[in-house]
Amino acid sequence: MTLELDNIELNFDSKKILSGIYMHAETGTVTGVLGRNGCGKTSLLRILFGNLGPKYGNVRLNGLHQKRKLYKTGKAAYLPQHRLLPSYMTVQEAFETFKTDRKDFTTLFHSFVAPQKEKINNLSTGELRLLETYLILNSKKEIIILDEPFSFIAPIYIDILKKIICQKKENSIIILTDHYYEDILDISDTLYLLKNGCSKALKSKVELKQEGYLT
Repeated sequence: MTLELDNIELNFDSKKILSGIYMHAETGTVTGVLGRNGCGKTSLLRILFGNLGPKYGNVRLNGLHQKRKLYKTGKAAYLPQHRLLPSYMTVQEAFETFKTDRKDFTTLFHSFVAPQKEKINNLSTGELRLLETYLILNSKKEIIILDEPFSFIAPIYIDILKKIICQKKENSIIILTDHYYEDILDISDTLYLLKNGCSKALKSKVELKQEGYLT
């Protein structure tokens, strides 16, 4: 499957956030999106998922324009920056909702010791982010969108998540952004930088320096 975003424009009042954005992603690849705070990364991912409407924009799957919002097609899963799981839900209910085996999770992340009946609200910020990221990655969707999946997570577990991402890309399009740019560079097959409302495809860390993203 191929996914394209084309001519994406977004304004908030009189401020232009995105202008003529283009992005291409496909099954079997990880597409990373980098950019400074406030450049529109989260807005772009939300436009892609369909819960934010742009001024203009075209989303295409396999070359065909999508009239329906992506989230309405059942093809995509989205990890937002903010909390995904409701506070009243238990850990076990979260696994059941996503139809995911809790034993597989605890085998990989053995220090996650929250009881099955533990409320989501009682998890630490890092535990919650780890759980949500894992559940989205195991959602068996054709398109997986991750907004800062590595935030607040211990480095050893970030490495495990990166391995899972590289496995899941074989059957899914994966698009992600994070402030941990080294991790994005490490796993991305395609890389875009958002700057001044525009997108630019990059190939190396050197180009990130040339564009002023890194000093």
